[in-house]
Amino acid sequence: QVQLVESGGGSVQAGESLRLSCTASESFLNNYCMAWFRQVPGKEREGVAILPSSGRTYYADDVKGRFTISQDSAKNILYLQMNSLKPEDTAVYYCAAKVASNAYSWSSEWYKAWGQGTQVTVTT
Repeated sequence: QVQLVESGGGSVQAGESLRLSCTASESFLNNYCMAWFRQVPGKEREGVAILPSSGRTYYADDVKGRFTISQDSAKNILYLQMNSLKPEDTAVYYCAAKVASNAYSWSSEWYKAWGQGTQVTVTT
């Protein structure tokens, strides 16, 4: 089971940017579907961005045009670049992975490996 460790969270003002990183214990190139989810207290974990093994990217409607998911396959790192942050982006952000060839899901239950989460707080 791949191990995932997130970093890069913090507190920023609305309109600013953050880049989250997720370091994997093994290469996920061509083998894994990688994703970023987020969760606020009292709500279910929701998908933010997905990067399947196909390389095509998928985004939740409320982050399209602001967030970018990408990877550095040489370093086994998944990124989430977050621009034009809004207070409603405040959440704990999680990296997720599942061994899957050309498949993906917006359901958190589908993913088998999770990081510990990193807090992102956006203030007005």
